[in-house]
Amino acid sequence: MHKITPMVKSPFFVVTLVSLLCIVLFSLGLDDALAYRRDNILEGQWWRLLSGNFLHTNIWHLGMNLAGLWVIVLLFEQHYSAKMLTLLVFTLGLMQGIALLIFFPNTLGYVGLSGLLHGLFVYGAVLDIRKGFKTGYLLTLGVILKVIYEQTYGASHEVTSLIGARVATEAHLIGVVSGFICLACLYGFNKVKSIRGC
Repeated sequence: MHKITPMVKSPFFVVTLVSLLCIVLFSLGLDDALAYRRDNILEGQWWRLLSGNFLHTNIWHLGMNLAGLWVIVLLFEQHYSAKMLTLLVFTLGLMQGIALLIFFPNTLGYVGLSGLLHGLFVYGAVLDIRKGFKTGYLLTLGVILKVIYEQTYGASHEVTSLIGARVATEAHLIGVVSGFICLACLYGFNKVKSIRGC
């Protein structure tokens, strides 16, 4: 029991579970039941707001997203406990679906982790800055410039061809904004906690 507990508390335990979930859903081909589809959501299928994040168009899309997830957690491991990472995956995923529904009515369908990954990246990069790592500034600026470029010029044609679908650049924008919102909430929570502690 003592050997299992540290593993469960590791952020890599959560990454493994998310990876397995994505692989299983991809293997089962459950897009019809779980993909983000605006019309179905408006008819009451609210689970699609979250579940669409864990589906993928093809094996390349799946592989790139899971590789991104592992790299991000490797980069920012010190900022993530298993509990915090679980909360972030759920919160960022839900924010993704809700924001698409409210602010992007022309996006009728969406699948993939990429929006959520942008949120995790921003969250980790900004916490790097707060820890005094100068690379955090470069990483934060880099992802912001990437998203601005995508909103202006669109996504890479190579990536679009590889995943066999339009790259939902609006999801990347939502992810970055959601990451900053989660950071603001964390800062506010810690501020209230420290005041109460006094």
